[in-house]
Amino acid sequence: MASPPQDFTLIGLCDGDLDPNRHRSSYQTNKVGGHPDWLPGISRQCPRCGCCGAPLAHVVQVYCPLDASPSHRNLHLFACLRAECSGRAESWRALRSQALDARVTAATTATMPAPAQEAPLPLTAWCDAADDWGMEEGGDGSGGAEEAAASSEAEADGPALSEQDVSSGLQGLCLEESQEGVPVFRSFFIGVVEESDLRGEDDDLTRARELLRQYERREGVAAGQLCSSEGGDSGEKYEKTRARHGDAVFSRFMKKISWCPQQILRYCRGGKPLFISELSSNLDQMLSTCGSCGGSRTFELQLMPALVSMLQREDCSAELEFGTVLVYTCTNSCWTLGSGSTVEELCFVQMDPDQQLFK
Repeated sequence: MASPPQDFTLIGLCDGDLDPNRHRSSYQTNKVGGHPDWLPGISRQCPRCGCCGAPLAHVVQVYCPLDASPSHRNLHLFACLRAECSGRAESWRALRSQALDARVTAATTATMPAPAQEAPLPLTAWCDAADDWGMEEGGDGSGGAEEAAASSEAEADGPALSEQDVSSGLQGLCLEESQEGVPVFRSFFIGVVEESDLRGEDDDLTRARELLRQYERREGVAAGQLCSSEGGDSGEKYEKTRARHGDAVFSRFMKKISWCPQQILRYCRGGKPLFISELSSNLDQMLSTCGSCGGSRTFELQLMPALVSMLQREDCSAELEFGTVLVYTCTNSCWTLGSGSTVEELCFVQMDPDQQLFK
């Protein structure tokens, strides 16, 4: 079932170091870098670069369950750090995984709706349900989850969630991978806010400019000259001039993020992405269908330029470069219970106004 466009966007911001000695992350933690926290029942993943075959670094983990769904849901983004692969979409991979909530599995196994009928994500769910600080959950995955995970019903229908499964065994597997040469970025929490909550001051400035233009129309040229001398609309005039003589798409991108340049991620499943450069062809023609069910894809999230400077390893500085990375996922969020595997989604990489690459 197609997801309707969302009315607003969630913004991801750096929310402090994720020190493994102080905080315990889980599949419900939104984070940059570190080791991926796989859902219970998902086989260990070690994705490799489509260009050079090297193991990929874990870039971002997002907990993004769909509304009214019995399943938890994650997106993991990985990228190659080799210079020769920089900016190539084949060097990026986006993996989606899902698993049933343990309590739902135990209580409603016989009547559980098919995952293909899951409703679209309400953006507040990403904000409210995510375990940003790695502490004990008060919602999904807590309470009686451990007992339910051991029930015979869960074994019959697929893996049920248990927080202990994530914090112990799966983390050990990730640590084992790191010893095999998988690069690891320094880890940060991702704090989540609604874009509209950050635009209060911007809205006030827009209103002030509108009042100033009304005054100028009433009073004539003198007011316009006064406005110009005091810098009132100079920024807006500069933006219009730059758009006429430069790249209009890039100008719109910069204007959109100017009120919050530190944003590292934008999330709006079913919404519209923010492109950094002109597309070379029609987007619908460039988007491939889901490799699992053959259905259509919809925009879900994108990584922003501010993230680049945060992607650092302990032994060297940042090695990954991009303008923006857009992720398109299966509109139906198709999933096979008990499969133990992930579904690969589509990455779209834009480096600058002259280059865009699809995988």
